[in-house]
Amino acid sequence: MAIRWIAVIFLALAVFPFLLPVLQKLGLWRIPGDVRFKLFGQIFCLPFGSTVVISVLAFVAAKLLQ
Repeated sequence: MAIRWIAVIFLALAVFPFLLPVLQKLGLWRIPGDVRFKLFGQIFCLPFGSTVVISVLAFVAAKLLQ
C-alpha cells in the first residue's frame, strides 16, 4: 500500500512541472511549498506543496470510494 502512494507522489512530481505554467496562468497552485528557481536562464519548478495537496485529495477520494 505504501509503494502505491510513493508511486503517486513521484508521478505527481513528474507531471506537475508541465502543468504548473498552465495552472499559474489561471491563478491556481501558488502554494507556499512550491519552489521555483531560475538556473542558466531556465525556470525550474519543484511542486512540493502541490504534491502534498494532491496526495491528500487522492487519499480522501480513495477513502470515500472504499
